[in-house]
Amino acid sequence: MRSDYFISLLIFFPVLVIQTTIVPLISLSGVVPDLILIVLVYYSIRNGQIYGAVAGFVFGLFFDLITGSLLGSAMLSKTFVGFIAGYFSNENKREIYLHSYPFILIVLLCSIIDSIVYAFFSDTDFNRNVLLLFFEQGMLPGLFTAVVSLLVMIFAPKRRFG
Repeated sequence: MRSDYFISLLIFFPVLVIQTTIVPLISLSGVVPDLILIVLVYYSIRNGQIYGAVAGFVFGLFFDLITGSLLGSAMLSKTFVGFIAGYFSNENKREIYLHSYPFILIVLLCSIIDSIVYAFFSDTDFNRNVLLLFFEQGMLPGLFTAVVSLLVMIFAPKRRFG
């Protein structure tokens, strides 16, 4: 389990660099996929809720520190999402969730929740419509992230979990 924390951190930092440098170049009207969330969901399903919450806390903290966003907003949203994604960790269904279409749906659900929580704490415009905020900040990034997660589902290593 400790090696999983180390491996996920080793994967996190290159993904963070890609997320902050390359991903904004492929944005569609300012909507970008969240590669960090895909990594977080993958490892949360593999290792469970507590692991997901701890990994989400660490990922969000580093994201907040490196990007200079409001400290704690990504940390809180990623912790929450890691815990929710870990709910889908079941020894009998891990491979089904990680290597088939339910992974995309889990990423979609988690991405929508992550985007809404992050926007709630980091957006300072209080005059916006809540439904518009849900659609622009929650659904669109969630759909984009879910589409990108299809690549992860296809190329993720397929091995048996012990």
